[in-house]
Amino acid sequence: MFAGCGLRKAEACLFKRLFIADLLFALWSLPIASAQDVYVRVSHDVKTGIEGTTEFPTIQMAMDHHPFAGMGPDGKPGRVYIRVEPGVYHERVIVTQNHANITLLGMGKSPADVVITNSLNAREAGGTFFTESVEIDGTGFEADNITFENAAGNTGQAVAAAVRADRVIFKHCRFLGHQDTLFADYGRQLYLDSYIEGGVDFIFGNGAAVFDHDEIHANGPGYLTAQSRTSPKQTTGFVILDSKVTSGIAQRSGTGADSGARRETTSLGRPWRPFSRVVYIDTELPVDVISGGWSKWGNAAGAPPAYYGEYHDSGPGANPPARVAWSHQLTARQAAQFLPKRFLAGKDHWDAEAEARKLP
Repeated sequence: MFAGCGLRKAEACLFKRLFIADLLFALWSLPIASAQDVYVRVSHDVKTGIEGTTEFPTIQMAMDHHPFAGMGPDGKPGRVYIRVEPGVYHERVIVTQNHANITLLGMGKSPADVVITNSLNAREAGGTFFTESVEIDGTGFEADNITFENAAGNTGQAVAAAVRADRVIFKHCRFLGHQDTLFADYGRQLYLDSYIEGGVDFIFGNGAAVFDHDEIHANGPGYLTAQSRTSPKQTTGFVILDSKVTSGIAQRSGTGADSGARRETTSLGRPWRPFSRVVYIDTELPVDVISGGWSKWGNAAGAPPAYYGEYHDSGPGANPPARVAWSHQLTARQAAQFLPKRFLAGKDHWDAEAEARKLP
């Protein structure tokens, strides 16, 4: 399904010993950590939720009234696991800053079995940044096997998830919308084995985010990314790694022999802010990616100061000779700095991949 992992194979030997050490440490510390953790359940079968209990009818009620995790002997806080039973949850969910280390676990067989959905667009809500179905402000948030949806459709800006927190992981999740689906706005974020769908600027914001083994699906003509770095000194940016970009646009716009004709409808990204930074590595691109790859914002004159790069992309949309002159075709050494182990490490040496392995 996904492109090859060429660059990462070169890194594998380097991190093998670290992975084993991480695994042994996790196994050794599990009994202590689990004693400090809290588990609550959300299900439509629960009729009432009383503060202090561990079963709730809505996700937001669980978020507001769950017991807090304890501290371990090492001084590190435990984690709150919210197990969400299959169903469609028509609600808006806000994970506030004082609710750190929350893990949402969808208990279905696939992410489609647990859906958090709302349908506000910018016109109804009074602006883009009031439309999100789920807002995440708490550090250390994790989600596994859940769908985040804004069902407003092609009606303008309508955010499914707004992520404004550090050390965030999404694994086996889906993000559904059209314009501005995923607002990856702040902090370090890892999206692993996930699906993100939209049409215009549908991955946007100024977070440091890696999209690893994801499917990024364009459901309409537009721009896959709109990253908003405001200074070249900022360590933020989007990395699309070992992933696959897909599109149903060409299939819908023609029939018969003409249905496979090239239609340049999809841009890899455009700079929402001047120093926007996006890199695609070992990613498969569809036929309808524009030849130049990248777009300016509006009718801006001259080459933008954005940093846009590709390394070893594949598929009919990979066309290095035709790319705009102000983009970059990276060397292996240049691309290596954008792998999760380095790009998301930060001053605290966060290992996002090791944390993600602890999720189901």
